[in-house]
Amino acid sequence: MSGAAKQRLQALSQQLVEGIPDAGSFEGMPKIRQVAGDSVGPRVKDKVAIVTGANSIAGIGRAAAHLYAANGAKAVYICDFSTSNLDAHARELNTLYPSVSIHVHQFDAADSTAVSAVITDAITRYGRLDIYFANAGIVGQPKLFTDITSDEFMSTLRTNTLGVFLAVKHAAAGMRITSPQKQYPGGSIICTASVAGLRSNAGSTDYSASKAAVVSIAQTCAYQLTGSGVRVNAICPGLIETGMTQALFDTARERGTQRKIGQLNPLQRGAVADEVARVALFLGSDESSYVNGQAWAVCGGLSAGHPFVPGKLA
Repeated sequence: MSGAAKQRLQALSQQLVEGIPDAGSFEGMPKIRQVAGDSVGPRVKDKVAIVTGANSIAGIGRAAAHLYAANGAKAVYICDFSTSNLDAHARELNTLYPSVSIHVHQFDAADSTAVSAVITDAITRYGRLDIYFANAGIVGQPKLFTDITSDEFMSTLRTNTLGVFLAVKHAAAGMRITSPQKQYPGGSIICTASVAGLRSNAGSTDYSASKAAVVSIAQTCAYQLTGSGVRVNAICPGLIETGMTQALFDTARERGTQRKIGQLNPLQRGAVADEVARVALFLGSDESSYVNGQAWAVCGGLSAGHPFVPGKLA
């Protein structure tokens, strides 16, 4: 038996072991069978979540941490290489959600030892890891590919791509660990990619390449985790008002040209971080139990078509 086959037998998801339960009947009709719990209740109740790239005040990571805490998580780890705002974020989360344990960790997302350590901490404390939102990333080089040096190119890939690879590698192993608190293996790994990883002209060459690789990592690793109950998906944001794009939004407001932001997508606007974090909440919850290996665009429709000039359709 191959090593991969043995690995799969050692950790099978609850659905593969128990099946999806029968729900009974109503007037002779079978009731609707469900994997997830009630959608109107806390959507990640008692789950343990790790969020990287959580330092930015306007960031997707911060917004996702709030949604996980608001939806019943047992513990939320907020992590970043920069710590200028992390402690303030933790105080805010503790004030708003006193029943949720908040942990602050500073580390480089591309440091294998550090990534492994935060996952070990979660499992040691809580006996489980359920959600890993690999959101850390950098903007890349805002210049032509001919002007990007080898070191600059690899620096972008180190954070944006290697960081995601290490997250998936270590989080997948952690999510397969069972305990009295978690009877079956499983979990959700969410990777922040970009529409720039799906189509051109949404980012620099190094940034776009790094995000295309994130999509590929989500797809290939989802298949290599067959049977384990661990899901891997990528979120591909479009133009979102975050720390990376704040200068663009601020300049547009100063000039009175904010209406032009996002004009190439069908919604004709930019987005706020919470709109992306809502997708991260869904993907982290059992409601997305059959969503796996996908690149989920959250871009106002930008990636759905080819670029065009509004009002100039042929």
